[in-house]
Amino acid sequence: MQKNKGQKGFSLIELLIVVAIIGIIAAIAIPNLLASRKAANESSAIGTLRTVVSAESTYQSTVGAGQYGASADLKTAKLIDDVVGDPTKEKSGYKFTMSTVGTDKTMFDATAVTDSTSKGGRSFLTTEAGVIYGSASGTLTVPAADATTRAVTGGNPIQ
Repeated sequence: MQKNKGQKGFSLIELLIVVAIIGIIAAIAIPNLLASRKAANESSAIGTLRTVVSAESTYQSTVGAGQYGASADLKTAKLIDDVVGDPTKEKSGYKFTMSTVGTDKTMFDATAVTDSTSKGGRSFLTTEAGVIYGSASGTLTVPAADATTRAVTGGNPIQ
C-alpha cells in the first residue's frame, strides 16, 4: 500500500482556480488587443494614403506631365508597391484605389476601404488637396468628393 505522505503536486481544485484566473485575464485582455489591432490597421491605412499623396505628386510633376495617375499608372511608375496598386489585395485589412477625376486628369481620389469593422473601424478618402477624410467610427461608408467642387461628404478631416 502506498502512502500519500510527502507526495508533491497540485490538487484538482488548485488547477481549476489557476485556469479560472487565466480565463478572467484573457477575457479582459483580448478586447483590448483587438482594439489595438484595429487602431494599428487604421493608422497603417492613413500612412499609406499619405504615401499615395506623395506618389501622386511625384507622378504629376514627372511622368504625368501635369496629370495625376490611377492605381495602374502609379504602379507602372514604381511609385507604389504591388499590394497598394492592386484594388483586389489587402494591406492591413484595407483595399486601396487611386483614380483620376475629370477628363484632364488634374484631380484624383484615393480611398482606403475595409470590409469589416474588426479589421478597421472606418474607411478613408484623400484628394489632390492632401487632406485625409475618415468616415464616422464604426461606419464603413467611404467618404466621397464631388467631381466639380471637390467638397467631401460622408467624412471628417483627420489631419
